[in-house]
Amino acid sequence: MTKRIHPLTRRSLVKLLAIAVLAKPAAAIAEGAAITVHKDPNCGCCTGWARHMRDAGFTVRVEDAADIASVRIRLGIPAELAGCHTAEVGGYLVEGHVPAAAVRRLLSERPDAKGIAVPGMPVGSPGMESGRASQPYTVVLFGANGQTPFMRFVGQQIIGGS
Repeated sequence: MTKRIHPLTRRSLVKLLAIAVLAKPAAAIAEGAAITVHKDPNCGCCTGWARHMRDAGFTVRVEDAADIASVRIRLGIPAELAGCHTAEVGGYLVEGHVPAAAVRRLLSERPDAKGIAVPGMPVGSPGMESGRASQPYTVVLFGANGQTPFMRFVGQQIIGGS
């Protein structure tokens, strides 16, 4: 039996390079990505979320804002999606206690959206760990096309994506 060896063509080389670029590890997406967090200067859970993002490999810059509501209005965060703090990363907005895994996916897929949000302050979400049982919650993608579920979590564990 003779094995047939396929020559490396220009087309197959381009395909291999595309696969290598697209298969970028999730941690590499966060590496060097700068995230600006707008938060109340007295909020401990916001500080916990910033630490979660830093631990996930993001470069975090914190800007204390005495009036976080005005920051949300200026950036165009829908009132019904308001969380605890607002962040900016890679041209997107991140509202509330969004896990780093969802931010990585956002930056990797680059959907046509304004950003993602976790409304409210779900127990067990990053920065809201309390020792109590974690609540399931949805990360919402929002923008000109409305609002749609983006990912689901319990604590920091992914339980579904759209």
